[in-house]
Amino acid sequence: MKLYVGIDLHSNNSVLVVLDENDKIIYSKRLPNDVQAILAVLAMYQPQIEAIAVESTYNWYWLVDALQSAGYEVRLVNTAAVVVYDGLKYSGDFGDARHLAHLLRMNLLPCGYIYPKEARALRDLARKRAQLVQQRTVQLLSIKNLLARNCGQDLSSNLIKKWTAEHISQLALLPEQQLAVRANWMVMQSLEQQIQTLEAELKCQLKPCKAFQLLKTISGVGDILSMTIYLETGDIQRFESCGNFASYARMVSSKRESNGKKKGEGNRKCGNRYLCWAFMEAAHFAIASDEIIKRYYQRKCAKNLKVVAMKAVAHKLARACFNILKNGVEFDVKRVFS
Repeated sequence: MKLYVGIDLHSNNSVLVVLDENDKIIYSKRLPNDVQAILAVLAMYQPQIEAIAVESTYNWYWLVDALQSAGYEVRLVNTAAVVVYDGLKYSGDFGDARHLAHLLRMNLLPCGYIYPKEARALRDLARKRAQLVQQRTVQLLSIKNLLARNCGQDLSSNLIKKWTAEHISQLALLPEQQLAVRANWMVMQSLEQQIQTLEAELKCQLKPCKAFQLLKTISGVGDILSMTIYLETGDIQRFESCGNFASYARMVSSKRESNGKKKGEGNRKCGNRYLCWAFMEAAHFAIASDEIIKRYYQRKCAKNLKVVAMKAVAHKLARACFNILKNGVEFDVKRVFS
């Protein structure tokens, strides 16, 4: 008899439910987030287990990796797409886990992509770099705001980045204000050092990769955007078409229409926010650096808002990236923006 497992994962425990082919509960218990404890329970049913559904929470890495290493077929649940009956009077962790196992048995479970463990570490390193860049920007803006409030100065960001300790001591500020600026500046310097370290490691590992080099042939795409697009995309074969890839990159409209009228919107945040950022950044730089893309953007601006025109350029670049990664060819601006 085939068995189906649903795991409702939490920060410190997991609710595990095992169903048989007749939707009957074989096992149901809350377990601590301990690999050995969970594997010990599953080992009792391992020959009969068809697949295991794991809720896609923020901490799913350790559990999915352990289950896959033990030889289980694992499905990562797209929790945002799971439909639960609205008429339920009560729902809880055990009910959620059972529902996941039920959908798995019925072959109706919406699943997400499980990024391979080794490649996932490199992708997360790129995300860590992006996080540090955001924090560096916070420190920079804090310095600019303090100077604007107390000195009426609007110094450029590039100038502040070149500061030394002497520049701060020469500012016409009170000692307490200078201390505040110095604190922001020192944190910013430390972040800059760590960002450069991460970038060096990322470039070192990705430099031999052909796809990484091909992505840099796209107008407006350099090292950072190329590594972001390549690492966030993963295996390009998981996308059936360039339309699917563009949708994953949040480059398509989410509106719902009927008889030519708008009836609502879908989930606009469904997809990869890092890819969305990368393509919008690439569009901005491409318009400034490529005359063909600039003319395409200007034609779009004549008919739509600038933000819509920018999104159209980003959409074109996303579709071009799909073909580059799929076919291993260089970017042809005339073919894409003809």
